[in-house]
Amino acid sequence: MSTPDFFRSRLDAMIDLRHPLAVLATKMSWASIETTLAPLFERRSRDGRVSEAVDLFGSNSLELAGGVSAAGRPRLPMRLMVGLLYLKHAYNESDETVCERWAQDVYFQFFCGEEYFQPRLPCDPTNLVRFRQALGEAGVEELLAATIAAAVQMKAVTPVEFERVIVDTTVQEKAIAYPTDSRLLEVARARLVQLAQRAGLGLKQTYEREGKRLRRRAGGYAHAKQFKRLRRVLKRQRTVLGRLLRDIERKLSGASDERQAQLRVWLERAWRICRQRPKDKNKLYALHAPEVECIGKGKARQPYEFGVKVSLAITEKQGLIVGARAFPGNPYDGHTLAEQLEQSSILLQDLPGTPQPKTILVDLGFRGVDVEVSSVHLIHRGKHKTLTSTQRRWLKRRQAIEPIIGHVKHDHGMRRCWLKGQTGDALHAVLCATGYNLRWLLRAIVRLGLGPIFFILAWLHWIVNVPSHPLLAHRERFRRPNLPAPTKCPIGVVHQAN
Repeated sequence: MSTPDFFRSRLDAMIDLRHPLAVLATKMSWASIETTLAPLFERRSRDGRVSEAVDLFGSNSLELAGGVSAAGRPRLPMRLMVGLLYLKHAYNESDETVCERWAQDVYFQFFCGEEYFQPRLPCDPTNLVRFRQALGEAGVEELLAATIAAAVQMKAVTPVEFERVIVDTTVQEKAIAYPTDSRLLEVARARLVQLAQRAGLGLKQTYEREGKRLRRRAGGYAHAKQFKRLRRVLKRQRTVLGRLLRDIERKLSGASDERQAQLRVWLERAWRICRQRPKDKNKLYALHAPEVECIGKGKARQPYEFGVKVSLAITEKQGLIVGARAFPGNPYDGHTLAEQLEQSSILLQDLPGTPQPKTILVDLGFRGVDVEVSSVHLIHRGKHKTLTSTQRRWLKRRQAIEPIIGHVKHDHGMRRCWLKGQTGDALHAVLCATGYNLRWLLRAIVRLGLGPIFFILAWLHWIVNVPSHPLLAHRERFRRPNLPAPTKCPIGVVHQAN
C-alpha cells in the first residue's frame, strides 16, 4: 500500500480490520463527539490580577493583563483523549497503564485515530486528569450517549427497546481506609501538625510519640475486645487533638491569608472528628473525603459500605446501559428515580424517533413514588396482583440488572473510586458505565459478524440431512428396513421361526 512516509507502514496495513476494536473505530461518530465537546475546551478570557512587586523604590502594585492568550502548548487531539478514556474503563486500566498499553497495542492506536505506529506514550498520564476535569459531568454523559448511538447505528439494538428499562441502585465505594475512631483521631492530629509547620506556626507540643503509642494501644485493645480500656485510649486521643486544635487557633493570625484559609478547612473537619460519637448523625468518615456516606444494603458479608449511591438504568431486553448517576447524601432509592429517568431521556433525545422510557422495572426499594414518576408505568413485585400476564413476564427480567452491576464493578472499575470529591464520584460512575457499553459493543460486533456464518452452516446442514424432493421423503417412510444377513448355522441345528 502506498504511503506518504516511505519508511513506515500504515496501521490499517498492519492489523486485521475485522478485529472488533478496529470495526468499532469505524462505527463511532468521532466527528459528532468532537463537535459536542469542542465548546468545553475553548480558551476563556481571564481578568487581570493585582500582584505586589518590590523594587528599589519600595513596593508597588502591578496589574497583570488578562484576556485570551494564544500562548501555551497546543491541545492534544480530541479523539486521542476520548479514545484513551474509553479504553481505560473498557479494560479496567489506570491512567498510567492505559498509556503504557497504548504504546504497545496497535489496535489501541488505531482506535484512537493514529495512522502510523507510535512507539512512545501518547501523553503524560496527568493529562487524563485535567481532561476529565475539563469535561465535567455533562461531557462524560456525551461519551455515554455516543456509545448508545453507536449501538443503534449498528442495529445491535432497536429504538423500541429503550421504552422498557430496568433501574436499580448500588454503592460506589470511595478509596478510603475503614473508618475507626482511633485512626481518624490520629490522622487528624498528624495532618494538622504538618499543615501548621508548613504555615510557620510554632506549636507548643505536637504529641507525635504519644499519638503513635495511643494508636497502637487502641488497635490491641480492639483486637482483644477490651472495650473499657479502648474507651480510655479514645478519650485521651480526643484530649490530645483538642489541645492541638486550640493551640493552632490561638496562633492562626500569624500565618498568611492563604495559609489561614487552608487551615480553617482542616480545622473544621478535625473538630467534627473530635466531637462526633458512634451514635451521631452526619459523621465524618474520612478526613480527605468529607462526601463519603455510610450506606447499608443489607449484605451479610458487608453490612456497611462507605461511598456514594449510584443508580443504573439498562434496557430490558439487551442489557445496554442508558443511564448512570451518582446521588450524594444516601437518599431513599425511590427518590432517585425521577432524576435517573431525566438523565436517560437526555441521553436518548438524539436517537431516531426520540425514544423515551415508558415502562420501568424496579425492586421493592422503589415503592411509593408513583406520583413523582407519573409519566411512566412503574412495575415492581408489590403490584403482582394487579399486573397482567405480560407484565409479570417482564418482571421476571428485573434481576437481569444484578450481574450487570457486578460486571461494572469488577470489570470496569466501579468497585472503588479514586477521583476527588463529589464531582469525581459523578464522573467515575458515568465513565464506568461507558466502559461497560464499549465492551458490550465489541461483543455485539462479534455476534453480528458471526450471524451470517452460522446461518450458512445451518442451511448447509439442512441441505445435507433433508431430502431434496417431498416424494422421496414419503417413500423413505415405507421403505423396508435393511435386515442383517442370516448367520450360518452348524449342521444338524435348525432355527425355528417365531
